[in-house]
Amino acid sequence: MFRFGVETLLYAYLLLPGLVALEWWAAARRRRALERFGERGRIDRLTAAVSRRGQLTRSVLVLVAVLLLVTALARPQFGDRVETVRREGQDLVVALDLSASMEAEDIAPNRLAAARLAVGRLIARLDGDRIGLVAFAGEAFVQSPLTLDYAAATMFLNAMEPDLVPVPGTDLGHAIGVALDGFGDAGERSRRLVVITDGEDHEGTLDAAVERAVDEGVQIYTVGMGSTEGVPIPSFDEAGAPNGFLRDEQGSVVTTRLDDVTLQRVADRTGGAYYHAATGSGAAFERLVAELTGGEGAAVESREVTLYEEQYQVFLGLALALLLVETLIPERRRVADAWVGRLR
Repeated sequence: MFRFGVETLLYAYLLLPGLVALEWWAAARRRRALERFGERGRIDRLTAAVSRRGQLTRSVLVLVAVLLLVTALARPQFGDRVETVRREGQDLVVALDLSASMEAEDIAPNRLAAARLAVGRLIARLDGDRIGLVAFAGEAFVQSPLTLDYAAATMFLNAMEPDLVPVPGTDLGHAIGVALDGFGDAGERSRRLVVITDGEDHEGTLDAAVERAVDEGVQIYTVGMGSTEGVPIPSFDEAGAPNGFLRDEQGSVVTTRLDDVTLQRVADRTGGAYYHAATGSGAAFERLVAELTGGEGAAVESREVTLYEEQYQVFLGLALALLLVETLIPERRRVADAWVGRLR
């Protein structure tokens, strides 16, 4: 089978008639200039050594070389073979807690900022794995569906701010349920869910969601953000400037503490692992990233593709050979009597 890899470049063939016309115009202009220079007979004697055939041959070689160069640029391809291409990977969904407690500053600069930075590093390390994002607090929704477009996933990640989920609180069960829905059909893909939170589940729907994950074969990796000791939650004014700490109705400062027991239980029940991010060093996340990116996933896609053999080298080589030959062809005839009678 024969085809061109870049067929649009074949329109450059339309330039060839223009080149032919340009060459003809240049030759006609030279003839008119010689006619104005002197008598026709004398001019013919002065130019007797000029090889008209040599000039024509050189022009033809240049035009044919241009034709071959255009053909080479269009990437001619001969023959084909069919190969089966299998792309292996896994489906990862990251559920990120955007509740107010994630703004606690026991991890610099705060829990949420450290978590977003770590997820960004995870995305940068992926190769062939689909990534999805779920935002949750008292409510949950898919921020980014499963995709191989890592740049788009990073853009959606950077937009995950606390005000993205208007419902306060932390509903881990609902977040896991939404994430499981985001995986779609089970198929043969390896599916893993990463839940990044401080573990304070306020709704009590977690157990049912965990059992569903077990039934569907989804491993849940949990990352506990912050300290197990109570720390205050910063508050901000309408302009986004800090104005102290959140307080309850009695005026007492509201504190948040990591519930690592719950997160450990979720990970153990689903065959995942629990990581405690207690500082901003990122060591826990590095271990998580190594775990998620170090193994081999199941086949995500298997399809047959037709591969063509590039043959532009043949046309490029012929074009260069013609240009070389063109330089070797003389434009003057080698005749012994070339000067005889020229000055009479």
